Amino acid sequence: MIFDTHAHYDDRAFDTDREELLASLPEKGVGRVVNIAADLQSVSSSLALAERYPYLYAALGVHPSGVSELTEESYFWLEERLSHPKAVAVGEIGLDYYWEKEEPVQALQREHFSRQLELAKRLDKPVVIHSRDAARDTLEVMAAAGGGSLRAVIHCFSYTKETAREFLRWDYYFGVGGVLTFKNGRKLREAVAEIPMERILLETDCPYLAPEPYRGKRNCSLYLAGVADALAQLKGISRREVEEITWRNAQRFYGLE
Repeated sequence: MIFDTHAHYDDRAFDTDREELLASLPEKGVGRVVNIAADLQSVSSSLALAERYPYLYAALGVHPSGVSELTEESYFWLEERLSHPKAVAVGEIGLDYYWEKEEPVQALQREHFSRQLELAKRLDKPVVIHSRDAARDTLEVMAAAGGGSLRAVIHCFSYTKETAREFLRWDYYFGVGGVLTFKNGRKLREAVAEIPMERILLETDCPYLAPEPYRGKRNCSLYLAGVADALAQLKGISRREVEEITWRNAQRFYGLE
């Protein structure tokens, strides 16, 4: 069975067939999914999905692009939601400098990244990290928050193998999805070749980043089979081994063993 560790099924892209698609996942080989919040509204919608489907769980947090909406009241509210039994992580949180080039905005991202890391530490929750064009600052903020004392996955890992080694010092996990199958995904394949299988999680980030041959279309957990095949080929193991190892990894990371 496949464990999709990072999905956004509350996205509007699934409004027409969400119920049908989610209901079909177990019979088609997808045994568990974690729906990841990106803003305060999706904290509520992610929890609602997790309550409805026994094999769905929720990660709750605010993406770097949305941190300007956070207030003291928001943090109290978020902490209450994280006490829900199906809230398994804080995320996705982190830094994104791809769109935001201005230092004041980046500083605000760092401030709320640090604060959400501290929230996760206080609640003893793992963290789902979004890091784009911000590897050095991501490492610095996480080092200040405890580095190896954090349980973290670098979602949609997109940096070099050298950067992967820095995160591996802290035994972090790496989210691997459709980009592994892209023709221009050489950098990721080089990094994944060096990352131990015991540190890899399968993820879709759906509805985004569909693997080949579905690139450009709406992604979903059913397409992870192709990512598992690509990972098996890269690692020289069977597809079944990929599914078994990444399932165990995800269960361990999210505390679902």
